[in-house]
Amino acid sequence: MSKKVAFYTLGCKLNFSETSAIGRIFQGAGYEPTPFHTTADIYVINTCSVTENADRKCRKVVREALSHSPHAYIVVVGCYAQLKPREITEIPGVDLVLGAAEKFNIIEHINDLTKQAKAIVYNEPIAETNAFVPAFSIGDRTRTFLKVQDGCDYSCTFCTIPLARGASRSGTIADIVAQAEEIAASGVKEIVLTGVNIGDFGIRDGEHKDRFIDLVKALDTVTAIERFRISSIEPNLLTDEIIESVARSARFVPHFHIPLQSGSNKVLGLMRRRYRRELYANRVAKIKELMPECCIGVDVIVGFPGETQDDFLETYQFLNELDISYLHVFTYSERENTIAAQMEGSVPGAQRGERSKMLHILSEKKRRAFYEAQLGKDGEVLFEGDIKDGYMHGFSRNYVKVRTPYDPLLVNETVAVRFSEISDSGEVEIDQLPELQSH
Repeated sequence: MSKKVAFYTLGCKLNFSETSAIGRIFQGAGYEPTPFHTTADIYVINTCSVTENADRKCRKVVREALSHSPHAYIVVVGCYAQLKPREITEIPGVDLVLGAAEKFNIIEHINDLTKQAKAIVYNEPIAETNAFVPAFSIGDRTRTFLKVQDGCDYSCTFCTIPLARGASRSGTIADIVAQAEEIAASGVKEIVLTGVNIGDFGIRDGEHKDRFIDLVKALDTVTAIERFRISSIEPNLLTDEIIESVARSARFVPHFHIPLQSGSNKVLGLMRRRYRRELYANRVAKIKELMPECCIGVDVIVGFPGETQDDFLETYQFLNELDISYLHVFTYSERENTIAAQMEGSVPGAQRGERSKMLHILSEKKRRAFYEAQLGKDGEVLFEGDIKDGYMHGFSRNYVKVRTPYDPLLVNETVAVRFSEISDSGEVEIDQLPELQSH
């Protein structure tokens, strides 16, 4: 009888793609995947270092796993495992901790599943982690996250990602196109390109051998995939050529997520970001010039050391006037081994919270305005298999979230619709257009 393995993922889309890849490794070794809330022989927890309270979240997930199967073998991998492996060994019940390079060799590291008195750690220095391991998520949702790049060569003062994932590196264009074709063969219709800094795509063996725009053009030829979505790209790496290529493409959708972090040039300098607000505004204007219906999401950090109230209001006003669609708001929190943690001008927690609240309200205002601008227009929605209160959900090409009464025939189908009204829950209600065929 095969052993059962369950997975839990904390953090980003890249983590989800890698968890899925690790799951396929287990299946290849004869293990049977099972949902996390069921009894398993092994639980693998893929962690994140970006979100707050990594230790608390990891402990909670470990406790949850052991509540389902008290004698299960617990493995912790991911960014938190690379940065603070010794901290994880103090969590009761953990048997194995694997760093960035070791997680894809997980089968070689597990023993006969005998519980350990103390967790074993395999964690090589991040500077020695330079191989690109391909990954994509599949089978768990309509969209697939395809990893095209890993690591980061930037040195933003607030970020631990380079310490957790190492230097920037990528797969080859040919390999990634082959993976896209493999994903298409499984019936998936949308691929989200993901990585740590995907605009820096193309580095192998320490040299820039390809460009992200060349990957975009190559993937555009994979006709079996209906949609490609770019998960997040730095504004200084989002070139006119990329924007123009997406605008012309039948497959790359009009949706960009572009980290800003601050609308104050002073704060951007303190963060060591590689652009200023003027370049960011230029990128948004270029996108809207070529794709007026394009959805633009923004990452922003509030409460960074040295951010005065005037600096924050400058950010608020910049975002308020910018033609964007929604915000992802992060409240700054100190991270060990970062320059920002040693900076003067710490912002009191209450002020951080108030600034975060203001930007969350602004985000809702921006999202509603973007949705209202779509009402009465026609679009295509790819429906997902979720059910909530009798409704299912889907997304248009430009990332409008819609809902409709659940119909199993709509799952993973692209349907022509007209956006009709905004529901009380904030999603867009639709009318299907029967004269246009679903496909």
